[in-house]
Amino acid sequence: MRIRSPSMSELHAFAAAAKLGSFTRAAEQLCVTQGAISRAIARLEDHFGQPLLQRNAHRIVLTASGRQLLEAVAGPLAAIESASTALLAGDRRHALTLSAVPTLASVWLVPRLPDFHRRHPDIVLDFVPYRRKEDFSGPAPDAAILAGTAGQWPQWQADYVIGSEMVPICHPSRAALRSAEGRWRHPAELQDEPLLHHTTAPANWQNWLRAAGVPDAAPRLSTGFDQVSILVQAVKADMGLAVLQRCLVRDEIASGSVAVPFDLPIRLQRGYYLCAPRGRSHPALEHFRAWLLEIAGRDPDVLDAGQFMHVTDE
Repeated sequence: MRIRSPSMSELHAFAAAAKLGSFTRAAEQLCVTQGAISRAIARLEDHFGQPLLQRNAHRIVLTASGRQLLEAVAGPLAAIESASTALLAGDRRHALTLSAVPTLASVWLVPRLPDFHRRHPDIVLDFVPYRRKEDFSGPAPDAAILAGTAGQWPQWQADYVIGSEMVPICHPSRAALRSAEGRWRHPAELQDEPLLHHTTAPANWQNWLRAAGVPDAAPRLSTGFDQVSILVQAVKADMGLAVLQRCLVRDEIASGSVAVPFDLPIRLQRGYYLCAPRGRSHPALEHFRAWLLEIAGRDPDVLDAGQFMHVTDE
């Protein structure tokens, strides 16, 4: 019998582009180039001899034939992908694939992993590249430690780990100078300094200042950085002040390489969460989740959570 159906790669490209409304987002989801998506759909349209998608400057729209095709193939494609994932994974009771915010992984998580391996020597952990907008498409990762707020991922199981405890830091010489000048008697005075910030959380300064007793805080932000590690180095270079998760700068505070001008017990809503699709049965993940939440629960900031002031992020 002659096979009249197109290839799986073309159907996956079409389904992803149709659902996401964008060749670019479809390419990101399938880990291919935008050109590969465009060519795959062109071949599909040649195969059927009719247009399936209409393109405009902002979005792609399904034609009537495209809607008919998507309704017919979406379910089977999902079933085939699920079966393929299960077969390729094999017996994965003792293997776990994770992704994590890089700075949290290097500063806080990795130093604690030897304890996990001592408790669960039969479980192999593999880390894959971190994606800020993780959607758990494809076979990996099994779980991800993401930065966000409670309730941000209602479709997943999301357990708070750590990271809502915030603290301002600066170069020690800047703190000493301001003290000698008789300044920095109130957190409001920090607004006169260069306020460095993380580009994915620019509201941290305003939220921290309001929790610190500056209800009308309207800080003017200075230089932004997209990585916490670079932001910390900027503070060490005395470029300005930053407000960061205490768990990420505890060593720098203890060593005296940075100073804390106002050490107040303030927690924001934003933190780090262990996220995974609901209903995913994975013994290794359950062991890791239990261990991670136990370890985080013993962290000084989490342990003393009752002493912290809370503020709702805006």
